[in-house]
Amino acid sequence: MRISKSKFMAGVQCLKRLYFQVHDPLPASELDELQRTVIEQGHSVGLQAHKAFPGGVNVANVPDDLQRALETTRTLVTRSDAPAIFEATFQHDGVLVRTDVLQPRGRSGFRLIEVKSSTSVKPHHLHDVAIQRHVLSGADVEVESASLMYLNRNYVFDGERYDVATLFVSETVDPADAVGEAEISDRLKEQFRILNQGRAPDIAPGKHCDDPYRCEFYERCNPGISTDHISLVPGIRAKKLKSLLDAGITSIHQVPETFRLTQRQRRAVDCVKSGKLFVGPELATEIAHLRYPLCFVDFETVFPALPRFAGMAPYDHIPFQWSVHRQEKPGVAVQHFEYLADDDGDPRRAFVESLCRALADAGSILVYNQTFEHLRLDDLARWLPEYRATLESIKAKMWDLLVAIRQNVYHPDFGGSFSLKSVLPAFLPEMSYEGLEVSEGRTAGLVWQQFINPATAQSEKARLRSALLAYCKQDTLALVRLLEILKTCL
Repeated sequence: MRISKSKFMAGVQCLKRLYFQVHDPLPASELDELQRTVIEQGHSVGLQAHKAFPGGVNVANVPDDLQRALETTRTLVTRSDAPAIFEATFQHDGVLVRTDVLQPRGRSGFRLIEVKSSTSVKPHHLHDVAIQRHVLSGADVEVESASLMYLNRNYVFDGERYDVATLFVSETVDPADAVGEAEISDRLKEQFRILNQGRAPDIAPGKHCDDPYRCEFYERCNPGISTDHISLVPGIRAKKLKSLLDAGITSIHQVPETFRLTQRQRRAVDCVKSGKLFVGPELATEIAHLRYPLCFVDFETVFPALPRFAGMAPYDHIPFQWSVHRQEKPGVAVQHFEYLADDDGDPRRAFVESLCRALADAGSILVYNQTFEHLRLDDLARWLPEYRATLESIKAKMWDLLVAIRQNVYHPDFGGSFSLKSVLPAFLPEMSYEGLEVSEGRTAGLVWQQFINPATAQSEKARLRSALLAYCKQDTLALVRLLEILKTCL
């Protein structure tokens, strides 16, 4: 039996995940569009990293033939004067690996470089490097040093071409931090022992189901829970959750009055037990401070690993859409304004100019998760400093409905979450996002990128445009309706 590096890493996360991948891969959640985009993004970052090693030879150019890849790699390692080898392929001890970059270091051996599309070293990256060192060592390749090469969050794109010398940070893995050979050997023994069993290991669901990645078998191991399950107490920590489960308590209705909870958690527990809505008295004071014209605002952004426009850094947000509902004074009809970038050019200036017009002379500006909007306005002020004063004025007028609800409101149907997707249907079930083609922000970013793609047919562009506008409009209309509902509860 042979496993790949990715399967070894799956086993590091969870041995049951590894077992399912090898022996029982179905049913598993298929890769969605977001996951495919992440994979493609990682590939693009890897190709940029290759440019830091001009003259490097790519083993991946060999046709999809494992034996030929192994032979080509062996030839390059032993006889080539190439300054770098990309996708060098090795197998040993039942494990197959392909290294991102293998750089000859003269008589001292090779430098192993693992490229990541992250902006820092993560703990699981060290296992990734260690399994490669293990296999290369077994294949009689001397690894003189190992490095992690990742994106530099402080790099600023000039809008013309990437400077790979500063786009990436290369960090040598300190031997003191490295995962040791003994641990890798022990993990491999355990993984192959599990794989040779007749059934999957009995491993309970836990934090590892999402760390470092959401497992594709999550639904298989985490069946649906009841709406009063104790894991739906807002913000409950793993230690407290475990103590309740160990005591045989699975329902919020069973949580003792003496069990120590935060004020917000106790409020949620009491609401679920009573089935009644809680609205704190401070909410009336907060709402009374709102000033007309009221504007309800939402932004949509996409944050690519590789910056697209001048002045941007890796993972900076590109704001491509906004929606504003505006009410000039109490009792008058609410107007709607919107903006959507419709091509692959830089949308930032058009976004700002149109937004400032829609929010001119606003009294209070309502958002849901003010931190996000503040950060995006700060970005825009940095890129377009001539708008800084106006954007600071917009920020000063913002009122965060998320904070107001989190501090003063709980509905038994929130399910432990204060996200708009949980709060809205609790108060207004007819405004569910389920019927929308675009139903959450990251999906909106993917749809927008498809929408602006020159290769997308015009009929498809029209459909995608309608879907994006409907989604963003729903977000700000939801804020209008939530404020109306909350006023009736005071």
